[in-house]
Order: sequence, then C-alpha cells, then structure tokens
Amino acid sequence: MPFDEVEVFRLTEKQVVQRDAAASSARHILAFGGSRSGKTFGFCRCIAVRAFVAPGSRHLITRLHNIDVRQAIMMDTWPSMMRVCFPGVTYNENKTDQFITFENGSEIWFGGLDDKERVEKILGKEFATIYPNETSQISYQSILTVRTRLAQKVKRSDGGYLNLKAYYDLNPVGKSHWSHSEFIEGVSPVDKTPMPAGSRVHLQMNPIDNLDNLPDGYMEELSTLPSRERQRFLEGNYLSEVPNTLWPISTLDNCRVSSHPKLQRIVVSVDPSGSNGVGGDMQGILAVGQGVDGHGYVLEDASCRKSPAGWGRQAVDLYGKWGADCIVAENNYGGAMVESTIKTADPNAKVKMVSATRGKHVRAEPIAALYEETPSQLCRVHHVGRFQGLEDQMTSFTTQGYQGQGSPDRADALVWALTELMLTGNNSWEGTI
Repeated sequence: MPFDEVEVFRLTEKQVVQRDAAASSARHILAFGGSRSGKTFGFCRCIAVRAFVAPGSRHLITRLHNIDVRQAIMMDTWPSMMRVCFPGVTYNENKTDQFITFENGSEIWFGGLDDKERVEKILGKEFATIYPNETSQISYQSILTVRTRLAQKVKRSDGGYLNLKAYYDLNPVGKSHWSHSEFIEGVSPVDKTPMPAGSRVHLQMNPIDNLDNLPDGYMEELSTLPSRERQRFLEGNYLSEVPNTLWPISTLDNCRVSSHPKLQRIVVSVDPSGSNGVGGDMQGILAVGQGVDGHGYVLEDASCRKSPAGWGRQAVDLYGKWGADCIVAENNYGGAMVESTIKTADPNAKVKMVSATRGKHVRAEPIAALYEETPSQLCRVHHVGRFQGLEDQMTSFTTQGYQGQGSPDRADALVWALTELMLTGNNSWEGTI
C-alpha cells in the first residue's frame, strides 16, 4: 500500500521543517537541540518514506553503542513511529543481524560503532541513507568512515534515482564538536577549509516544539537542571566555554595537526571505573605518543563503557595496534584488580600503575600548560585530528575543578599519558601524581 494512503500521524510544525530540510538539495542535514524534541522520530519517518519510494534501497541508523541503537531505536522509536505514522505497513525483522525488510525489498539496518563484528558487516554494504544518531558521542573519524558507505545507487519507483542523504542529530555539546564546525561554521573540522556550498543544512529543534507529545511536568523538570545542562537539554544550544577553563577551545584548535612525526615512545593510558558495562562511568582509554621532536601527540581515543574483561581487552588491543611501550593505569580504583584485568587480557603487556595523590584539576594544570603557546615557545602537545568527547571534557576543566557532567574519564587518561611521556622519567615504573 503506498505510504501516503496510510499515513495518519500529524507532524509538529518543527518536524515539517525537518522533513522539508531532509528533502532539500543538501546531502547532509543536522537537527540539533534539546531532549525529547522529536528529532529522532522525525528522521526515522524520513528514512521510512525513502525506503517506500525506492524498492530495494538500503538505509543505516547507527549510534556509538550497539546496545543503545538496538534498545532505543530498533526496539522503541522505530516501531513506535511505524505504528502511528504508517499503520498497516508490515515488515520482517531480523533481530540477530539487526535489520528489517519491507515488502518492496528495502532494508533498514541498525548497528553500533563499538561492535567490531557488526561494524564489519555494516561497512561491507552500501546505503542510500546514513543516520548517525546522538552524534555528540561519535568521533569525526568514525563519521568519515561511515560516510564512505553512503554509496548505494538505487532507483525510485518513478524511475529516477534516489538522492544520497545523511541525517545527524544531537543534544549540542561544546562548540569544539565537529558538527558545529561543519554545519554552523561551515568549515572542515580538520583544516577549516569551507565545506562545499549548499551541501549542508541545519535546524534547531527543542522540547517546546514538541509539547503535545510530552508528559505533564517534563518541561518543569528540564527547567530545574543546572545551567549548562539546561542550555543543552532545554534550550538546545551549543555550549560556550566554561569560565576559567584550563583548555580554551582556541588553544585546542591551535594545537591540532593532521599527522604526527616519527614517534619515539607510545603509551596507552587507562582511567578505570566501576562500570559493569551497562551503566556507570566510562573507562578512559587513550593512545598518546611522544615524537622525535619531543612533543606529545594524542593518537586515538578508545574510551568505552564495558565490563572489566571488555575494557581490559580494549586497552590491550590499543596497546598492540600502536605497538605501545606500556599501559599506564590508575590504581586508585581497584589497585591490583586493575592490573590483573589488563594482565588477564594480555599476560605479556607491560603495565605501569600510578596513584593519584592530588585533585584532578591540580594534576591537570601542568598538562594544560604544555598546550599553551607563548612568544618563545609553540604548544608542546598536539591532537592528531579532533577528539570531541575528550575535548569537551578538557574544556570543562577549570582552575576550581571539573565542571562537566559525570566523570572526566577521557581527560584523566590524557593526564596520565602526558605525565608519563612529558613529565616523568621514562625508566620509572612506579608513580604518584
């Protein structure tokens, strides 16, 4: 049955704007704003329509964590959208491989970017639509990789070809995020060159635009949030820098490079947590090198939220990938358990345990000084590319303490790594900072 004969759901005024933006000539469309504003619902509907009008087309909805895209979208938002927007339209569901198939052969795939096996399946296919959901959590490198699969050439029912589309949404974070560069500033997050004219459009969607679909009291709850959270989840604005930040956004941009020189030493740093892989804080896991020029280079952010066995494997995989000299791990949380977790994953891994004897911001201050550029000295630490999760935490570190949400897991791991590489003797295998 044609989709326009069964649709009964009435879009909000802002979802109509979202729909029209999605159907515009722009290939990349960003919807940013507060929580429960209808962004995800609206883009899922747009993907369904594209699947209906192009038999045999394939479309991808992805998030950082597979468990999130499976539970929040595949098992919740998607079926809810289909029930209210297209009642009577049926589809077959493959819960194992996480995709659905319509009668016309079109497929909707759901996958997390933290699931190596599932990512390999995804990257082996071509899609007419990609939709990275909650892009505040997704690295720019992962976005670029997913974009390489935006490549399916498929005809619409009317004989024309379906235009390639990429949808993105997020509750905005700091202005250092790649989405702000691409969509708001209109420049590449890597080298600040202008993005192709007309290739990108953005719109802001906030909960006030979706009042008819929200429960009583929800807006009141959002209005009581602390200032930064209220800006993000209620007002839907990209965040300006925290006063007295140790790492201004401009400083990070000035220290950014696209490649690194030959490296003389590499460490993987781990800031563990008590998470069991379902809830709680993430584990900060970074690869950082020291170049032959003596400067530090942030190479990769592999932070995760996994069980001890999972994050232990994540750390040693990064250790092997970069040929690191050692794994530096904080022993304040678990001590011998932390080292044992890493050694269980790789008995041959060289591990250095370090102890925190001072507050987080006190330990961070000498590391922040390495980023500063003076008339007589360039910055001594560089980010090879952009690490939005890490950098958002860094910009939330102030001289009074950490002002961000949750634990600064990534930033703590950065401090451990650069302390080892830049401030500690290379032959030291016990440490406190």
